[in-house]
Amino acid sequence: MATKEFPLVPESVAPVKTKYRTICTQIPVPESISLLEKLRDLESRSMGGQPPVIWDRGEDFTIYDPYGNKWLDFSSGVLVTSSGHGRPEIVKAIQEMAGRGMYHAYCFATEIRVKLIEKLTSMLPAPLKRVFLLTTGSEATECCIKLARTRGLQIGGKKKSILVTFENGFHGRTMGAQLAGGSPALKSWLGGEDSRFVQVPFPDGFRQENIDFEVFESSLSEKGINSDDVCGVMSETYQGCNATLMPKQYAQALRKWCDEHKAVLIFDEVQAGFGRTGKPFGFMHYGIVPDLVACGKGLSGGMPASAVLGTDELMDMYGPGEMTSTHSANPICAAAALANLEVIERESLVENAAKLDPVLADGCRRITEASKGKVGHWAAIGLVGALQFIKRGTSEPDPESAWEMVRQAVQKGVMLFAPVGVGGCAIKINPPLTITEDALLDGLSVLEEIAGSLPV
Repeated sequence: MATKEFPLVPESVAPVKTKYRTICTQIPVPESISLLEKLRDLESRSMGGQPPVIWDRGEDFTIYDPYGNKWLDFSSGVLVTSSGHGRPEIVKAIQEMAGRGMYHAYCFATEIRVKLIEKLTSMLPAPLKRVFLLTTGSEATECCIKLARTRGLQIGGKKKSILVTFENGFHGRTMGAQLAGGSPALKSWLGGEDSRFVQVPFPDGFRQENIDFEVFESSLSEKGINSDDVCGVMSETYQGCNATLMPKQYAQALRKWCDEHKAVLIFDEVQAGFGRTGKPFGFMHYGIVPDLVACGKGLSGGMPASAVLGTDELMDMYGPGEMTSTHSANPICAAAALANLEVIERESLVENAAKLDPVLADGCRRITEASKGKVGHWAAIGLVGALQFIKRGTSEPDPESAWEMVRQAVQKGVMLFAPVGVGGCAIKINPPLTITEDALLDGLSVLEEIAGSLPV
């Protein structure tokens, strides 16, 4: 993961004035330094990892600071603002709900909760049928872990409590989510591994070249895991750090394996859901349906809202009051989420992501070629892409080049978030689903230019 702070030293950069990008000051802006320094002095150090820009307002797929600069947003605020920034429909929904004094309701029934859940269930393929609304992606993945464990204990006793996940996977920052995650660096604070959380290689064709399902089974065997002791298998639909789907035949074999061993199949769709991959849900690329789905980010268009989608059997295990959350179905968040989903449907944003899939893929390919070996692997699906930076001639991560790509992109008017993934070497490209082909090509051309200028 990213470990580097961007320096708070104003730097003179070439001015930019295009249809989608404006840079008219030093970066970072001198007038912003006192505010940025105050944040670094008063917040936890962990909050200082993003480019030093004061976000002031957003408009569709662009971001403005208070000083006259404008960025083409390739971040979507970390894959959240799928229907664009400042959507009038979402703003209106938030204002109307807040204006009624309805900004909290705990688990008491509200009409907006009914409407949102009806909307979500209408999108689900059988046998997915039930919805549990929460606040964050981590909450959703933790809930999925809880449900899989509970079912395992019910049908197989204490032994059936092992959750299988994938190397390099990310499921959130809470304790259970990080135990399930596949990054050892994020688990160091835990003081050791938990034997009930087991990771196997993810078939990305990059770090794990052998993409046969046999690797899944042999990995469990090598770790001494009895397949019938597995309560569930959880995977990101595409791995967030590299935007790679597992092969379709692998996913179908995994579905069959889970059925044979009575394990719950969970897809973490926190990043992939609601059109990001060019389909309503990312798992639809596989031709299978999981037992549980964790959703977040793109669900609400900007408000803290997440959801667990599941079968009757799994969602009925806990009785009234036994599985709740203080801010579950918060009325303002629910209103925003419903408005967001209606925009996505009305404006065919899922279809737009599918249409622009080859444009983004070609852009990632051109950036990779321009890097002359600095980008060791690229992947793209729908409107999410990833570039894995390596030290030329090796497979070793190159966080310095990835960091430099972000720094220069921001200076040229393209907003990226800090490098992620193994060694902090991956650059993510994920603009709002509203982006036009012209705007997407403009931003990709900037990144291609930067890739060609990176030092050896």
